[in-house]
Amino acid sequence: METFKLWHSLHGYIVVFTFFKAFRTGSSCEYPTSPQCFRRSSYETSYICEWSTSMVDRNVTYDLYMSDIKCKSIKETSCELQEEQLFVHKKIPIWVEAHVGNSSCTSTKRFVVLKHTVKYDAPQNITMSWLKNNLTLSWTAAEEYPALAEVGLQRYENPREFWENRTMNTTNDGLNYQMIIVNLLKDTAYQVQIRHRSNRAHTPLWSTWSHVIVPAELEQKLIVSTTTRLLNGTRKVTLRWKPAPHAAAVTEVMYSLKDTQSSHGCPCNKAESHTKENEYTTYISYSAANITIIARNAAGYSTPAIVPIQAEAVAGLERCDKTLLDEKLKKTTCLEFHEVQDTGLRTENVITLMGRKKKKERQKMRKAVKVFTRYLYSEHNCNGGKPQTVKKCLFYLKEGVPLSAPRDFIAFGETYNSVNLSWKAIPTEEQQGFHTHYSLCSVKVSPVQDLKKYIYRYTCQIVISTHLMSSECYNLSTSLLNHHLENLTSGAKYNISLAAVTRVGEGPRATEIVNTPQKSLNVLLFILSFMFVLFLISTTCTWILRRIKTKVFPPVPKPVIPNLNHVIPESEDALEKKEEVDKLTLHQLLEHSSAPEDAEETTVFGGEWDGGTNEDLYNQRGDARMSKGTSDEHLSHGYTHNILRNSREGAVTDLEEVENEITMMIYRNGLVFDVRPDST
Repeated sequence: METFKLWHSLHGYIVVFTFFKAFRTGSSCEYPTSPQCFRRSSYETSYICEWSTSMVDRNVTYDLYMSDIKCKSIKETSCELQEEQLFVHKKIPIWVEAHVGNSSCTSTKRFVVLKHTVKYDAPQNITMSWLKNNLTLSWTAAEEYPALAEVGLQRYENPREFWENRTMNTTNDGLNYQMIIVNLLKDTAYQVQIRHRSNRAHTPLWSTWSHVIVPAELEQKLIVSTTTRLLNGTRKVTLRWKPAPHAAAVTEVMYSLKDTQSSHGCPCNKAESHTKENEYTTYISYSAANITIIARNAAGYSTPAIVPIQAEAVAGLERCDKTLLDEKLKKTTCLEFHEVQDTGLRTENVITLMGRKKKKERQKMRKAVKVFTRYLYSEHNCNGGKPQTVKKCLFYLKEGVPLSAPRDFIAFGETYNSVNLSWKAIPTEEQQGFHTHYSLCSVKVSPVQDLKKYIYRYTCQIVISTHLMSSECYNLSTSLLNHHLENLTSGAKYNISLAAVTRVGEGPRATEIVNTPQKSLNVLLFILSFMFVLFLISTTCTWILRRIKTKVFPPVPKPVIPNLNHVIPESEDALEKKEEVDKLTLHQLLEHSSAPEDAEETTVFGGEWDGGTNEDLYNQRGDARMSKGTSDEHLSHGYTHNILRNSREGAVTDLEEVENEITMMIYRNGLVFDVRPDST
């Protein structure tokens, strides 16, 4: 019950409020704001008055009062008056009266001097660019004087964060206001709002806000990949690159592409191409070209990416037999002349002749073709909007003789009858024509002649003195860079020269002086060297063999036997001199004996020899030596044999059979006698 009463009372209040609101809306108006009257710049002669109100959905009219001047029945919330109708140099009251049905309401009065008040329009034509982390904003200037600007910043991906406001003076280049906002993030997108006001007016008013979106900076350079496909005289080139980051693509990103062939209008006249995609396909002739790609957004553009498309190699390029240089060209025909150098084609100075050009322009381009310069001649047609190459060859407008001699001409490896030669080709820009061959000449010179006193001309018909001898010339292929010159004379002096020859004539010669060595001297040196090497080998082998023999067969010591043939005693005293005899014991060596088992060894000479026996023996030896005059060796052997035989006959009478040899060793004054008698 209580709940029902509460609901009933609330319903009554709602009905009453609705009725009161409807009555108020139908019978009364809302007060407008006090008007602001200003001019757009210090030089304007018209004034604009503006005010605001919340009555936007009803039929409302306004009356503007400026002192004694009245502007009636205005349906807009602004009014424009000319300076002639106003009092602009003195303070006057200004107010607005609104009329809604039968009711009206008036704004508060404002006292102003119209001449002092200036309010610029909102910034127009805003441009922006990044420099590191600094953002530069530029817009159309309202006056030639700098203005005060206020900028609001908010990161694009965070729309709920607070606006950052910065106020600063702008610079003015006469056309645009410019300001630099520092310490931002160049890889971040921002929402920016800008307003400005005059610095010279007495009562400046802020303009309304202008809103823009500033994308992040684009990458410095695009990385582009290319795919080329040959199609009947043309090339289909597909370019691909990485898309721009999201922060840089919050506004539209446009890619501009332009190739050098299209820029010259050869052969198909195409304008610069634009695309929003990260892939593009174009058609290029067989000539070299450069494709330039630039990415653009509202904050600026990337560094141009230049993609070089090399000229398509045509095997076996030959000389041009005929060209269209002096012929009338079709509108779809284009001629290209690329200057050829050792480093490649000079695409920056390409000469282009197009059939669609006027006659005077074609004549001017023909005069740009230089004489004595090698060109790559290319002839193109435009077939179905695609460039097509129909001819390529090497071309000289006019040929001449080479400007220089072959480079780095040297001679090496001289023998008594030959020499090696090498050189480098003349640079293309100095050839001045197509080379037909090289001319190689050798001139034999007398050894007493000083070659520095003679000057050689350009052919093998050399002006020589009576001291100069035979000369020979050879033609060599232009593909050669070295040659082995033979059939020279040993011990001679040669002047060898080399020159390049074109269809016009022969160029300067490169010369080299060669001295061939003597043949005999070489043979003698070879023989001496061979003998020396042979001697070293034999000496080394002998030494090695001796070392091996010493290790395998050691030397056997030989007895020292003095030569007694020339020893003659001077007197008998010398013969009578006693000889020292060492103790000697003779043993009988028996392998088989018939003597009794208890038989003892028999002494041939028992004990020591006495002095008499020794003396008799010595005398007997001396007599035998003096009488027969035999050598000392023969005497010693015979004498020892006799003693052994007498001793064996006198002492060994009881032995019937001796199979082994009896060896007696006699030691006298360091002498050793080895006696081996025959077995009995």
